[in-house]
Amino acid sequence: MIKLLVLDVDGCLTDGGLIYSNDAIESKQFNVKDGLGISTWIKIGNQVAIITGRNSEILKRRAKELGVQHLHQGIKDKDRVLKEILVSLDISMNETAAIGDDLNDFNMLNLAGRSFTPKNGVREIQEIVDVVLSKNGGEGAVREMIDILVDENEQRELFLSVWI
Repeated sequence: MIKLLVLDVDGCLTDGGLIYSNDAIESKQFNVKDGLGISTWIKIGNQVAIITGRNSEILKRRAKELGVQHLHQGIKDKDRVLKEILVSLDISMNETAAIGDDLNDFNMLNLAGRSFTPKNGVREIQEIVDVVLSKNGGEGAVREMIDILVDENEQRELFLSVWI
């Protein structure tokens, strides 16, 4: 049973685009279906960790809105941070699912019990993951992954009961 979701941001929770204004203000676009899936996953008693190579105040705000308690930004060694999170939560690798889309996610994805990439993940990542999703990053790929895991965990009724 999967208890922990580990999420990359750029290319998974977003489409990977970076938008800067003339004032060097960064913008990101998040998919609301991904957000509802994440917050519901947490409400039914599971964990979420975000591990990303970049730093963003926008992401800090979004993680707080969704109830994500494990946010790690500016991380180069994602597999090391994943191992630390697992120890702190007393969760095994086999109880962990991760999503990533590019080479900096390679080692983390190889460690996770279940691994996913959006449809537009790079070839090298598509070759090593368990599931290449039908949706692109930022277009509901994280929600698609959550729906698969909720069904595999036999938590669909619990998941729906949060809202229905």
